[in-house]
Amino acid sequence: MLQYLTRRLLIAIPSLLGISVILFTILALAPGDPFEELATNPAIPPDVRAHLRASLGMDDPVHLRYFAWLTSMLHGEWGFSFVSRIPVDQLILQRLPTTIAVIGTSQIVALCIALPVGVFAATRPYSLFDQIANTLAFIGFSLPTFFTGLLMILLFSIHLGWLPFVFRTSIDATGWRWWWEMARQSIMPIMVLGLFQGAAWTRYVRSAVLDVIRLDHVTTARAKGISEGSVTLKHVVRNAMIPVVTLVALQMPAVFGGAIVTEQIFRVPGVGSLLITAILANDTPVIMGVTFVFACLVVFFNLVADILYGWLDPRISFR
Repeated sequence: MLQYLTRRLLIAIPSLLGISVILFTILALAPGDPFEELATNPAIPPDVRAHLRASLGMDDPVHLRYFAWLTSMLHGEWGFSFVSRIPVDQLILQRLPTTIAVIGTSQIVALCIALPVGVFAATRPYSLFDQIANTLAFIGFSLPTFFTGLLMILLFSIHLGWLPFVFRTSIDATGWRWWWEMARQSIMPIMVLGLFQGAAWTRYVRSAVLDVIRLDHVTTARAKGISEGSVTLKHVVRNAMIPVVTLVALQMPAVFGGAIVTEQIFRVPGVGSLLITAILANDTPVIMGVTFVFACLVVFFNLVADILYGWLDPRISFR
């Protein structure tokens, strides 16, 4: 296992380097100038602006700027924000726990919806429950997260007044009251992402279970007199999860994309809202840092999916 993990991490290095080259080149060639605000400020002399650009290497060729950025990254220096003058790694570390908490909890909600509903619908194909589940699943992943978020704000915040629609970082409470307020304001962002992913994963689980449930080893298990519940759990669900894990891993970029939109709607102080703010301000170091962190997280989740294959399918050997 250790050799396999080491090999996969070594394979991930060229992938991350390629991603960083593409991201840096696109940002370097994109229109806009992070020093545009300084250029319109009459209080800053032109020679000072020129000195700032030269000190940051803004006029150097793209490949020289990339190698300078890569060298700094390898030394643990991510640069600083052009807008807030705060180090990029500090900005990301301040917001990353919130994003991981929202995404992680929403994925747990999605699994709690998709697994039982998908399996139950597949074991009773074309029944009333199956038709209702399919209809709701189609509606769920057809609606974009920003539309679902706005609907939840209108229903639970404006009309019913049950939940706050703006995520507050400073809560005037302590103890259990603080945890309760944090949970209340996290419900809608988590449910928006969880329902969207749960609807899509329900279709995947149902399709995978339908494919496995017709195989010969399942028929043999039933012929041996094993109960239907044991057949479903031990012989069907475990084999059906192998393609589902693949699809879930491939969907992680879409999950992070949905989190960016959701954080912006509910004003969640996460990495997604930081990225949107940096894009609007043309804050190149922050954009580069956040997108690179997202790329690392996607590579990590693909590695986790590969490890899960070995647990779900004993035929897979990590050698």
